[in-house]
Amino acid sequence: MTSKRKRRDVSRRRVLASAAGVAGFGLAGCVGAGSESGEDGEAEGGDGENAEYSVTASFFTFYDFARKVADGTPVAVENLVPTGLHGHGWEPDPSITRDIIDSDAFVHVGPDFQPWADRAIETVRSDDADTRLIDAREGVDLIDLADTVEEDEEVDRGKDPHFWLDPQRAKRSVDNIAAGISGIAPDHEEAFVENADAIKAELDDLDAEWESIVAEAERDVTFFAAHNAFEYVGQRYGVTIQPLVSNLAADDDVRPADMRRAQETIADNDIRYIGAAVFEPRRPARQLVEETDVEAYYPVTPYAGTTEEWVDRGWGYFEIARNINTKTFGIALGATEPDADFDEEWRNFE
Repeated sequence: MTSKRKRRDVSRRRVLASAAGVAGFGLAGCVGAGSESGEDGEAEGGDGENAEYSVTASFFTFYDFARKVADGTPVAVENLVPTGLHGHGWEPDPSITRDIIDSDAFVHVGPDFQPWADRAIETVRSDDADTRLIDAREGVDLIDLADTVEEDEEVDRGKDPHFWLDPQRAKRSVDNIAAGISGIAPDHEEAFVENADAIKAELDDLDAEWESIVAEAERDVTFFAAHNAFEYVGQRYGVTIQPLVSNLAADDDVRPADMRRAQETIADNDIRYIGAAVFEPRRPARQLVEETDVEAYYPVTPYAGTTEEWVDRGWGYFEIARNINTKTFGIALGATEPDADFDEEWRNFE
């Protein structure tokens, strides 16, 4: 038995244990491979025990793309970030590096975005491990970091990392993932390419849905009680997104200067509904509802993580886009009114 074969066996057992909720690192949530079920405690992606290859991912969006690329093949894909946590700010135990080394491939978001992933990659390279490194960001045309985004989020010397919110840019990451996984399982390249083409077609559909929302909008300015992770959406669709805060913390009262700016923006653009980030504190949003003409806030997310409820519903990138982001953008831009079910679940959510 080769050393790589041993690592595959270890990875497969770990994936299955995680799916059953007993992983040693406590990684509850999105574990699996390309198949979408995962209902029997099997890894999503191959068919559980028969998976021949294991792929780990450092970020929810690219885990979801990878499992879809691997659908119907013996490649199992695991999301390393625990359910309920934001994929950017998470700092795992250093032992997570062993999970990565044990896998056949590691999908990451490129350098400077997740320090723990950068450190793991250094270890993979220094140990001369044969884990294939798949940079989902490779070759993507990035926009400049906006003034409203903290410099500690920049990548590539002043660029905004949140490219996957733009469906057209996200297509390049799908190609990167398909090419990378093909490198570990070349016999299944045709399936990977076919699956990737289907994902990109759905990204085109999502792009058209965003365009339709903006075309129906009453205004081209919206306001978020969140940090500015949505500049790619703004630039792609010609929308101005004003963030309340420029950092990830936002857990104190809103500063008077920020509140004055918010009040002016809300009044000037007749804004009644705003967005609030699912994985950030809601206190600033509540303060805006109390102190401005805003009537309610609804959820937005940069697809940086998932919740237990979304996992139970089987939601990935596209389901979250259509059931969370596009609905809130439609409401905030005046393109649609909140439907009863969405309003009941998400209006001024805690």
